[in-house]
Amino acid sequence: MARRIRFNGTDSKNGACPAVHEDLDSGEIIVQGRPITDPEDIAQLQHLGPDDAAVAVPRELLVNHGPKEMDRVPKLIDVNEFGRLFETFEHSAWHLETRRGYASDREDAGYAEFLATGTAPCDLDSDWCANIRRQTEAGKYVGRVRVVDDPPTEGQRFLLSYARCNAATGEDVRNVWREDAVRAHLPAEDFWLFDSRLVVVLRFDDQDAFHDVEVITEPAEVLRYCQVRDAAVHASVPYDEFAAQLGAKE
Repeated sequence: MARRIRFNGTDSKNGACPAVHEDLDSGEIIVQGRPITDPEDIAQLQHLGPDDAAVAVPRELLVNHGPKEMDRVPKLIDVNEFGRLFETFEHSAWHLETRRGYASDREDAGYAEFLATGTAPCDLDSDWCANIRRQTEAGKYVGRVRVVDDPPTEGQRFLLSYARCNAATGEDVRNVWREDAVRAHLPAEDFWLFDSRLVVVLRFDDQDAFHDVEVITEPAEVLRYCQVRDAAVHASVPYDEFAAQLGAKE
C-alpha cells in the first residue's frame, strides 16, 4: 500500500528541490534534495548502509519546514472560543471545505426547504451573516473554497445554492472539482486560516458530525496551510461561474 505523504514545504524559489514531506501514518520525515554521489564525500559519511541514500539540503529548509516537536500534542478549543475568532481576526479569514456533506447542514430547517424547492434559503439577518458583513465592510477579507465531487452530492448542491448568501455578506466564495483539488495536492481536511498565522482544523466523525477543533500556531505548519490556501484559490473558480459549469454538464 502506498504511503500517505504530505508536502510540508520548500525554500526553493521556483518550487523545485529541496523539499520536506511527512509520512502521515509513520511520522517519518522525507527529505528530498541534491544527491551525494562523489565517492570521497560518501566515504566520509558514517553508518551509511548499502540501501541508504544521502542528500544535501540547505539548513534553513529543516529549520523552516522540519517538525519542532517529537510528539505533536493537539491543542483543542471549545466552540465558543472558535466562534470568537470570527469577531477578533485582524485582516483575513479563509476556509477550505472538503467533505461530501455536513450533518449540521442536514439538521438545518433550510435544508428541507432546499430539498423541496431546489433553492437554499438565505437569512442575511442571522448572527453569522451579520457578523461577516460587519467584518467585510470594515475592509477585512473572508473567503472559502469548496471542493465538489462529480457528480455533486446532495450536501454539496445545498452549499452551492447557499453560496449566494455567503457572497452577499462580502465573502469571496469559490469552488473546485475534487479531481482538480487532487491535482493541486489539496489535503482532505477542513480548516480555517486566520490572519495567515493561526490555523483551526475542524474534525468530524464518520456521520459528518462536527467533533472538535484543533488550533495550530507552529510557524512551519501555518506556512504549509498558507501554501494550501494559495493553491486552492488558484485551482478554483467563483461559485457562480462554477454553477454555470455544472449546469452545462447536466
